[in-house]
Amino acid sequence: MTRTLFALSLGFAGVILATHAGHAATCAPRDALLATLADHYGERRQALGLADNRMVMELFASDTGSWTMAFTGTDGITCLVATGRAYEGIAAPLPTKGDPA
Repeated sequence: MTRTLFALSLGFAGVILATHAGHAATCAPRDALLATLADHYGERRQALGLADNRMVMELFASDTGSWTMAFTGTDGITCLVATGRAYEGIAAPLPTKGDPA
């Protein structure tokens, strides 16, 4: 019983570690990653912003609803940090200055 429990716990730990490793950020030169997003997923930039750490955040999405969030550093390296599906663009006006929106 103890041996079986030990084997099961080792297997469970391996699954957790493999899953975690699969979620590591993918980083590469910006041009290469943008080409992959466009060519393989049909994603194009929908939004961008400047983060406090001087990195550029970009959100890419396709007509099928897939989306990818990426950050690019001053060195030109872009890292994909999140992906998902069911993206919907919202054309809402920005709140007026002083509005607590």
